[in-house]
Amino acid sequence: MGTTGILPVEIVQARRLLHIHLMNRIKFHVKKGDNVEVVSGNFRGSSGKILQVLPTKQRVLIEGVRIIKKHLRKSQDNPSGKIAEREGPIHISNVRLIEKEEKKGKGAKKETKAKPEKAKS
Repeated sequence: MGTTGILPVEIVQARRLLHIHLMNRIKFHVKKGDNVEVVSGNFRGSSGKILQVLPTKQRVLIEGVRIIKKHLRKSQDNPSGKIAEREGPIHISNVRLIEKEEKKGKGAKKETKAKPEKAKS
């Protein structure tokens, strides 16, 4: 034990937690719902809407781009098995933002509907 009273193991754990905390705050140029275009790689030129952002791997899933086939074994849902097609991830640096998704924040005014007034009798 050092003079500070902190064990080396505790220091390593604290650094790990700090690293995880910083990883959660990574900001990217695109987010879920944005329309993007693939600018490099095998799927260059294709475009679509972002379905999911994977920040730890720095990848995105784009609707209709990089369709991969996944073999599913027999189960109650698929009694004879199945070959499912789904989107595969693409590195976030290979996409360019075309159009942002419109914000629907707290500050936006909501349309008020006319409420019928009750007549006193």
